[in-house]
Amino acid sequence: MEKLIDQAKSKLRANHLRWTKQREMMLRLVSEDPEHYQDITVVDNALRDAYPGLSHDTIYRNLKEFERLELVELRQHNDQMQVKYRCDSAHHHHFICEICGRVQEIKMPPLDMAYYEQQLPGAKITGHTFELRGICAECRAKHLK
Repeated sequence: MEKLIDQAKSKLRANHLRWTKQREMMLRLVSEDPEHYQDITVVDNALRDAYPGLSHDTIYRNLKEFERLELVELRQHNDQMQVKYRCDSAHHHHFICEICGRVQEIKMPPLDMAYYEQQLPGAKITGHTFELRGICAECRAKHLK
């Protein structure tokens, strides 16, 4: 975990952002389990317990900034925002186990955005998300016994 924190600290400083104890705690909470998304409310509650004067807006703004810096990944799931530490590779997709919630990176061939933009005259696609859901090998093995 210390390597992840050191990398995050360097990236923040390289982007002229201060390294604060609140930001450090936020990144430590997220990096504790890099293979699972966690509800942002869990991070928010832990930070507000440790720093009662810290606002929800500050926490969410920092998480969005961390996403922009490619330190974390945010997603919407069942009306809840979730966060996890970002995988190493730049653009990637996920397989998410429906039982244990483990996130595994998967590789896919590149998408032809020009093909999709032809279906949306005048539009410019700026990104996409793709998740596969199912039951991971470990959970399948447990449930087959």
